[in-house]
Amino acid sequence: MVSLDTVFDLLSDERRRYAIYYLKEHGGEVTVEELLETVASWETDTHPPNIPDDFLREIKLELQHLHLPKASSVEFIEYLPEDDVVRVRGQPSEFKTVVTIARLIEQPSEE
Repeated sequence: MVSLDTVFDLLSDERRRYAIYYLKEHGGEVTVEELLETVASWETDTHPPNIPDDFLREIKLELQHLHLPKASSVEFIEYLPEDDVVRVRGQPSEFKTVVTIARLIEQPSEE
């Protein structure tokens, strides 16, 4: 079971929160590129083709070197940098509940 402190710590950064929202909703295996496009889209309220490349590179670096390694500190999120994928398996119901509520409150825009 993941502690509430850990869940709140993971949700404390907007960019990581957006990544976690997407991972929770899609589960299984997600590419970093797919995650990048969604996070960038939610942050800018714009579709990826209209997002500057510099901004996309910034988000990707931050995801790869900060947010995904931190998210993988919980046992059900696995970040595989060599494959550029994130796997999510068996999310605890407490985690799903808190993340669902946070997503409903925040409501990042849909693509």
